[in-house]
Amino acid sequence: MIFRQLFDSVSNTYSYLLAGNRGGEALIIDPVLDKVDRYLQLIRELDVRLVKAVDTHTHADHITALGALRDRTHCVTVMGERSNADVVSMRVREGDRIRIPGVELDVLYTPGHTDDSYSFTMPDRVFTGDTLLIRGTGRTDFQNGDAHAQYESIFGKLLKLADSTFVYPAHDYKGDTVSTIGEERAFNPRLQVKSIDEYVALMDSLHLPNPKMMDVAVPANRHIGLCQEDIARRGWSLTPQEALDVLGQPSFALVDLREAHEREAQGVIPGSRHMPYGELEEHIREGGLLHELAAATGAQILFYCAYGERSAMAVEAAQASGLAAARHIQGGLDAWLKAGGPIAR
Repeated sequence: MIFRQLFDSVSNTYSYLLAGNRGGEALIIDPVLDKVDRYLQLIRELDVRLVKAVDTHTHADHITALGALRDRTHCVTVMGERSNADVVSMRVREGDRIRIPGVELDVLYTPGHTDDSYSFTMPDRVFTGDTLLIRGTGRTDFQNGDAHAQYESIFGKLLKLADSTFVYPAHDYKGDTVSTIGEERAFNPRLQVKSIDEYVALMDSLHLPNPKMMDVAVPANRHIGLCQEDIARRGWSLTPQEALDVLGQPSFALVDLREAHEREAQGVIPGSRHMPYGELEEHIREGGLLHELAAATGAQILFYCAYGERSAMAVEAAQASGLAAARHIQGGLDAWLKAGGPIAR
């Protein structure tokens, strides 16, 4: 496995690049906007392809690179289902698994620092965001933070991992790079409390100044979605109501770009084919399944995903490959359901 820990000295943020092997797919956790060029350089040097960009929570001390990386690599953006971001490609919940070949991250909901904080575990390590830091814990006094919830996240979930589990946080202010669950249990001063009430009192007594970039970063990080109106202006989208009107017509081939676990959890639009976004390129090129389908039947390809972001990127790629009849459902399955569209399980 390829693993790189990257540091932004301005915000003291750690980002993590993971891939199964050279030449394969990669994902990045908690990327910083100012470091995008460095990430892309490293991706080229390691000969990997970025397919997923993940944030542990809505950051207040830096602007996320999720949107910029999506725009420059067409990767899938991922956050927890409690996120307040306007649009991300994929939202995950506790018990879900974020997968690329050779790497699997199990999702834990660990609120407290914010109400949309998630941690991601592997058999030997955990990416804790700002929930558990090295010899510290994330503050709980803004963005719907809750010291009670953080205590439960740490003591009820993270500290139940094996002592040997490596801890990789989203920040460090002292120069430490990694710890273990066992070390934090033994030496983290904020974890030496005897009760939840003692922990809450400790966190309430910190009285820390707000992050310098908070007023800029939080609004920016809540508005990272791809502007689907640009696709609509080109005539490449259908509203959910327009899609309802053509549902079942043989002149439309409905294509679901979501991953299997999303389909199982959320259901599907009746009659749709499953072609995961990660496999899109092979299907839209000349000789590919969708290219041949459109040529043989004259069908209009109608993409959809969870929120319209992946399908908007798919329609752009399909148009560039010569599929002039490609369209997508604006707003994705989320908008489809709000319009009263039928769903199959």
